[in-house]
Amino acid sequence: MSGVNGLVIIQPSSDYTYMIFTVKKILVVKRSKYQEIAITDLEDFGRALMLDNYVQSAEVDEYIYHEVLVHPAMVTHPKPRKVLIVGGGEGATLREVLKHNTVEEAVMVDIDKEVIELAREYLEKWHQGAFDDPRTKLIITDGKKYVEETNEKFDVVILDLVDPFAGELARQLYNREFYEKVHNILSDDGVMVTQSGTSFFYEKLYDEVLDAIKSVFPIVFEYNVWVPVIGYTNNFIIGSKRYDPNKLVIDEVDQILRDRGVKTTFYSGKTHQALKYTPIYRMSKTVSR
Repeated sequence: MSGVNGLVIIQPSSDYTYMIFTVKKILVVKRSKYQEIAITDLEDFGRALMLDNYVQSAEVDEYIYHEVLVHPAMVTHPKPRKVLIVGGGEGATLREVLKHNTVEEAVMVDIDKEVIELAREYLEKWHQGAFDDPRTKLIITDGKKYVEETNEKFDVVILDLVDPFAGELARQLYNREFYEKVHNILSDDGVMVTQSGTSFFYEKLYDEVLDAIKSVFPIVFEYNVWVPVIGYTNNFIIGSKRYDPNKLVIDEVDQILRDRGVKTTFYSGKTHQALKYTPIYRMSKTVSR
C-alpha cells in the first residue's frame, strides 16, 4: 500500500470487522481537552476528519450522511423556523439546515471548540461558510447539559452525535431520559432526528435506542443508508410529535425542497421514498417494513 511512509489506518467497523485506509497526507494532529483531532487526506476518500483515530466523515461521501440526517426531518416539519443541532463539529449538518429558507435561527451546540476551529481552516467544503451565517448561533458547551437546561423551544432538533456503541458516556445521549428532555424542548409539533449507529453490527444496542424513542414519541420513523467511508449502513431515527415522515410522497418532498430553495446531491423525493421502503439491515435478519 502506498501512502505517507506506508502509513495506514486500521479502523474497526465492529468487534470483528475492520477497514483499512491508506493515508496520503497528514494535515494536522492536535489533542484538545476532549479528544485527539486529526485531519488527513486519504486515498479514495479525500480529506477526512478523525476523532480519536476514528474517521467521522470524508470529502467524497460526507453529503450522503449529512443530507440524509437533516432533510427527512426538516421536510417533515411544515415550517421549521428554529433548529437545534447537537454535535456536528464539521459544520456540514449546519450547512444543510441553513439551506432551508424557512430557518430563522440555527443553534449549534458542540463541546469541542478546537474541532470547530480546525474545521473552519481545513474543512471548508463541509461548512461552506455556515458558521458565519447570520442565522447561526454557535454555543460551545456540553450538548446534554444544554438540552437539560435550556428554556428555548425548537421546531426541529438534530442529534449529530458519536455512535451509541462508543461507550457509557455516549449511551447517556441515547436513553429514554435524554429523549424525554429533547421532547420537552420541542415545540408542540416538533420533530427530532438522531443518527443511531448501525443496526447490522450492533443490533441489540440499536433496538435499545429505537425502543427508547418509541417510549417518548408517538410517531417514529427509522431508516438507514450505506455510507462508504464508515464501512456499514448507518441508521437514523426520527421521533415526531405530530407529523409523519412516512406519509410524505415523492412529489410532495420535491415541492418542499423547491419552495425552500434547497439543492441537494443525494436526497430527493425519490430518495425519501426509497428510505421508506429500504429494509433495516440486521446481522440476524433483514426485516422489511
